[in-house]
Amino acid sequence: MSKPPIMKVEGLGISFGGLKAVADVSFDVGRNEVKTVIGPNGAGKSTLFNLISGALRPRSGRVLIDDVVITGKSAAQIKAHGLSRSFQITNLFFDLTVRENLRLAAQYLEPARHSWLPMKRSIRAASKVDELLGRFTLKAKADDFVGSLSHGEQRRLEIAVCLASEPKVLMLDEPTQGMSHGDTEDTKELIRGLASSVTILLIEHDVSLVMDISDSIVVMHQGRKLAEGSPASVRQDPAVQAAYFGSA
Repeated sequence: MSKPPIMKVEGLGISFGGLKAVADVSFDVGRNEVKTVIGPNGAGKSTLFNLISGALRPRSGRVLIDDVVITGKSAAQIKAHGLSRSFQITNLFFDLTVRENLRLAAQYLEPARHSWLPMKRSIRAASKVDELLGRFTLKAKADDFVGSLSHGEQRRLEIAVCLASEPKVLMLDEPTQGMSHGDTEDTKELIRGLASSVTILLIEHDVSLVMDISDSIVVMHQGRKLAEGSPASVRQDPAVQAAYFGSA
C-alpha cells in the first residue's frame, strides 16, 4: 500500500532557449518514503532537483509540502516549510571543525531572539549537534577540521548538516559519488536508517544501491518522466531497459 504523500510535484517544466530541460514532470513522494530519481546523463535529474528545491524557478508547475506551495518562495521560507538539500559537490566550511559546521546549521533551531546571545546559551542547537555527532559516528572527529576528513566522512557530515534543521524532506544529490565500496555500503545503511524519521528524495547512479533502498523510482529521459514505480516494475519496464539499463 502506498504511503500518504508529504510532497507533490505537479507539472514542473523549464526551458533554456529552445531546449526543454524538464517538461511536465509530476509525482508524489510518500511520507517516510525513499524515492529515487534515475536516468542517463543529461536526462534532467539535477535540473529537476533545482526546480524542486527553489534553486531554479519553473516556467510551469509547482511543488507542495504538506499541501503548502513552496514554489517561488525564498530559500529561508522553503527551509521553514521543511525541505533540506545536499549537492553533488560537498558544500561545507573546510576551515571550520566538524562540530562548528554542525553548530552553524543547528543554530536554525534557535528562536530569532537568541541571535545575539552567546553560543553557549544555544541549548537546543548544542543538543542537536551532540545527537548528530553520535548518529553519524563523527564524535571522534568533532574537533577536526573538515578539510582533514576523508571523502566519505565529508559526505556523511554533509547529510548530518542537512538534518540539523530537522527537515520533513531531505533531498540528496548523488550522496555516494566518489565513494569507496565500503563508504557506499555505510551510506546505504545510513539512508535506510534515516527513512524512519525523514522522507528522502535522491538522485543516485549506483543501480544496485537504488534497487536495494528505494521504495519507488522515477526514471527521467530527455527531460521527461519515462516511468515510475517500484524497483521491480521499473527494472522490468521495456522503455526503461532501452533508455537506461540496456536491453534485457
